[in-house]
Amino acid sequence: MEKTTDFTRGPIVVPLLKFSLPILLALFLQALYGAVDLMVVGKYAMAEDVSGVAVGSQIMVTITNLVSSFAMGTTIFLGQKIGEGDRESGSRIIGTSIVIFLTAGVILSVCIPVLSGVFATAMNAPEESFTYVRRYIAICGAGSVMIVSYNVLGSIMRGLGDSKTPLMTVAIASVCNIGGDLLLVAGLHLGASGAAIATVASQTISVIISLLILKRRTLPFTLKRKDIGLDKPVLRRIVLFGTPIALQDFLVGLSFLVIQAITNTLGLIASAGVGVAEKVCAFIMLIPSAFMQAMSAYVAQNHGAGKDERALKGLKLAIGLSTAFGVLMFYAAFFHGELLCSVFANDARVVADGAEYLKAYGIDCLLTCFLFCFIGYYNGLGRTGFVMIQGVTAAFLIRIPVAYLMRRYVGTLFSIGLGIPFSTVFQIIICFVYYFKAVKRGAVR
Repeated sequence: MEKTTDFTRGPIVVPLLKFSLPILLALFLQALYGAVDLMVVGKYAMAEDVSGVAVGSQIMVTITNLVSSFAMGTTIFLGQKIGEGDRESGSRIIGTSIVIFLTAGVILSVCIPVLSGVFATAMNAPEESFTYVRRYIAICGAGSVMIVSYNVLGSIMRGLGDSKTPLMTVAIASVCNIGGDLLLVAGLHLGASGAAIATVASQTISVIISLLILKRRTLPFTLKRKDIGLDKPVLRRIVLFGTPIALQDFLVGLSFLVIQAITNTLGLIASAGVGVAEKVCAFIMLIPSAFMQAMSAYVAQNHGAGKDERALKGLKLAIGLSTAFGVLMFYAAFFHGELLCSVFANDARVVADGAEYLKAYGIDCLLTCFLFCFIGYYNGLGRTGFVMIQGVTAAFLIRIPVAYLMRRYVGTLFSIGLGIPFSTVFQIIICFVYYFKAVKRGAVR
């Protein structure tokens, strides 16, 4: 295996950047992975197919984020044990994680296709694209076991301080997905269904190759057959760390689905436009997302080693680095939204609606670079309960109400999207209040 990163000693900035870069590249490829579906469908299929992929992928992203967020429990627990120098616990953590996530993957693979019509109805999918949405969800849902497998492999590697292997796995998936989209959508004209088939096939190939790669590498501990099972103390810790993160991401993701459903009431073109804007957003939010994941691993190791002051210093440096990029992302999203959206669609009306909605995300870019670093910091400390509370509260007290009121009284996509930066401001305030209260009582140094 690649040499793992020890964040508990030496310089901070260079190791943090080196660790963040593969995460950033992996996130880029993962965003590209999903964006290629919409890009190829937008160029070679109808608006109904675009809406089908846009709405269907929102459902699948929400479910995938639920799994990957719960897998952060493995990342945090494993990282803390590495920081403590307790590498023997690693085999039990990995063995328990395999059982948990394999079971979850099988359950999702059965349930999602059965409920695909329910999901499409709940999303207010436009009548013209309802069938396309349902088919996309059903096909991708059937491959959930592979999506889950990919995410648990990545969480284990990041917990060990290895961010390069997850990059390799997503690169494999991206290449396979691009080839599949070109064959099934551009070549065979299967539209949204072809994009879904390509997604599942590429994930399957990626997982198989990733397992073969990992089999040839040497872990810092021995993983034996007897370790693959439910170790109750380990299970409790993974659930303790992972459940709040997963619940938060699921409910926050649900809030974005509600906003998508609200915008879907404006018709097919608005539905497709918002879907395109969401794909663009997946790229402009890459840097803060990369710093968030890197901070979780960095802080987990330092907290496990009893070096909370070093963890806080890393947070401040990460905020400075991430925010510098936030200004560039704001400029691109707010002033050049049509150019960005035109990458994913040919229809001028879809591009215009996507650009209008994207302006709200541009404002959010100035805020999330700060917020995401703080979330990574609290996750690494194991304060995942607080992370859940602030995220869910902002989603349901700010984001959804603002979007609903804007839809009712203003009616423009930009005004509806303003619920997103408004909720981020609220979250930042809550993070500050929590931090200073924790400092006052000595819980954070």
